[in-house]
Amino acid sequence: MDRLDNTIRPYAWGSTTAIPRLLGVEPTGEPQAEMWMGAHPGAPSRTPRGTLAEVLDADPEQELGAASVARFGPRLPFLLKILAAGAPLSLQVHPDLAQAKEGYEDEERRGVPVDAPHRNYKDASHKPELICALTEFDGLCGFRDPVQTAGLLDGLGVASLKPYVDLLHAHPEDAALREVLTAVLSADREEMAHTVVEATAACTRLGGAYAPYADIAHHYPGDPGVIAAMLLNHVRLQPGEALFLGAGIPHAYLDGLGVEIMANSDNVLRCGLTPKHVDVPELLRIVRFEASDPGVLRPEATPDGEEVYETPIDEFRLSRYVLPEGGADHDLTRGTPQILLCTAGAVRTGEHELRPGQSVFVPAGEKTEVSGSGTLFRATVIA
Repeated sequence: MDRLDNTIRPYAWGSTTAIPRLLGVEPTGEPQAEMWMGAHPGAPSRTPRGTLAEVLDADPEQELGAASVARFGPRLPFLLKILAAGAPLSLQVHPDLAQAKEGYEDEERRGVPVDAPHRNYKDASHKPELICALTEFDGLCGFRDPVQTAGLLDGLGVASLKPYVDLLHAHPEDAALREVLTAVLSADREEMAHTVVEATAACTRLGGAYAPYADIAHHYPGDPGVIAAMLLNHVRLQPGEALFLGAGIPHAYLDGLGVEIMANSDNVLRCGLTPKHVDVPELLRIVRFEASDPGVLRPEATPDGEEVYETPIDEFRLSRYVLPEGGADHDLTRGTPQILLCTAGAVRTGEHELRPGQSVFVPAGEKTEVSGSGTLFRATVIA
């Protein structure tokens, strides 16, 4: 197995302290948003044998295993991250596999450069993802019941929101949600900015259930995404709890530190809270307009002490081991590729002792035992 040397991405929304605190190093003063573990071409992990992408390319069946290669091709189908949000991320949604293939092929056919700022589909893959909280973690996930949202908006006392309140009381619910989101994102920018300013003042004054949206507006003053965000469920995860974000589910991460895993894709359709391109017609084609519970996940324990976060897709499987002092060793040998990440304590695997924030890549089938005292996350695939 290879110890990984991982890139930290300095996105503007990143926390300046959370990742340094995990790693036990001094903050640089700059935002540190994500630490990437995997073979994504944007920032592949480095190993003593070269980048992880180069290692996999040299002998995919040896490193990934025949089953994974047969199922997903000669590539690592997931990307593991430590994510540290110090400010809200963009409100966004991801396509399903069929939509991604269709959108990618259409943009390729039209000759849209893959690095163009208005390009929606960078690849032909879907991008389901899972976020597991390491600290208290705030986010938005899925549409709230439209009638409840109507009450929330009505409580602000902002006259220009009244048409949206009326629409949210209409039936069927999916049409009501579609009409309101369309209206918010298609409205005159100057008029919407005035509405957002009024709504922000009311959210700040009222607090309580309005407080998360006041904070969002502080970071994105006048952005129509502030009103779009109010259509969604606010959820606060406790450490160890997780959210699964499937295709078509609008979401945003607001604040906190977590372990994130996703299919190895860059396909994002944005709804707001961003200076980046928002393609409203394509977004409306992708969004699933249905009210839903955020669906907080808690891990399911197996007899050998593994705690698994069950999801309905196969490109990744995330689990964790919470290892007590003096506990038994665990055999993690598996016929698929793995990345092991320590987030607390000290965990030994093979010749490597992992401290918080440190990780290793384990080739398929390699004998793998872990011991020590701490928390270890295990990322692999189902093949």
